[in-house]
Amino acid sequence: MIVNTQLSEKKERALLVGIHCKRNPRWEAEESLEELARLAESAGATVAGSILQERDAPDPRYLIGKGKAQEMKAQWGGTVDLLVMDEELSGSQQRNLEELIGWKTVDRPLLILDIFAQRARSREGKLQVELAQLDYLLPRLVGRGVELSRLGGGIGTRGPGETKLETDRRTIRRRMAKVREELAKVRRHRALLRRPRKRHAIPIVALVGYTNAGKSTLFNALTHSGVRTDDALFVTLDPILRRVTTADGFSFLLSDTVGFIRRLPAQLVTAFKATLEELDEADLLLHMIDASHPQMMEQKQAVDTILMELGLSTKPIVEVFNKVDLLATEIGQSFVSGKTMVPRVAVSALTGFGLDRLREVVHQALLAAEDQATGPAWAGYIPAHAGS
Repeated sequence: MIVNTQLSEKKERALLVGIHCKRNPRWEAEESLEELARLAESAGATVAGSILQERDAPDPRYLIGKGKAQEMKAQWGGTVDLLVMDEELSGSQQRNLEELIGWKTVDRPLLILDIFAQRARSREGKLQVELAQLDYLLPRLVGRGVELSRLGGGIGTRGPGETKLETDRRTIRRRMAKVREELAKVRRHRALLRRPRKRHAIPIVALVGYTNAGKSTLFNALTHSGVRTDDALFVTLDPILRRVTTADGFSFLLSDTVGFIRRLPAQLVTAFKATLEELDEADLLLHMIDASHPQMMEQKQAVDTILMELGLSTKPIVEVFNKVDLLATEIGQSFVSGKTMVPRVAVSALTGFGLDRLREVVHQALLAAEDQATGPAWAGYIPAHAGS
């Protein structure tokens, strides 16, 4: 059972550490460290500072060099109480760092899992996060039994890591099996819920994109809903479905799901299969892209890669360049110009710019998908205004 322990009133002060392997571009490591800062803030920490270490290869014992770790302890001791590494740590590396510097240490995957543990609201979401946490913790139990058996608080300790059952591998495996059984029930329940949609033959459009690209804001604008929207990472975890009707009476169902991020923990992708099934059921994907982000194309590529890994890259896609209100008009329009196999639309979900055009493009893309297919479930769908 997941326990969403709130941070104490005094926020944890975090030192962020990344590694730049010299064979890779430095800007990638710098950008990743900046993203780690946003993740740490989303988890509830105060970022005290960040360090990017240059290395030929990661250190097998500490990930960073022992000398660098001792230097950090001397410089930051007394001012920080949490070390956040921008790489995945093995159980021994985490243990060695904690013993050397005396600070609680978490890695990037555990930080993301912690955010998911805070944001999970539905039973399905909590089960998925618990499964991902247990899968992460299982190979890291050696030498951590005392720590994991202690009720605690703060980043990296929310969720199943706060109970005694994690000290026993067999107990964890039994719990994981139980969670998987319950998630299987969720999938069967979802299948039952999908039957009316298929019976009424309504096309489904799913929003995908990098976290904080504005999917929930667009969802609210198109469906007139009140889904929570914040300038934070991973606000939406549970899939939400609402009907959208265009000016000519054509209707479709719009689905909002969890956002993606580079190096998304494999445990989360596996655990959230029940949620991601909504993407598999969709007739069309709207790939939301933050046009105002300096690494816009890198974020787009990260989402394209995840879609490919999930077997969704062959689905019809419309690229939606959002937040163009933050750019000059001519720059915003340039996103939809030029030759491309994928339809593109420039919008501002916040101001409403381009939304009418987006509805038209979605309608056209669904009709094109119908023409190319041998007959989707909604092939004979009649718009609401027909015959009136």
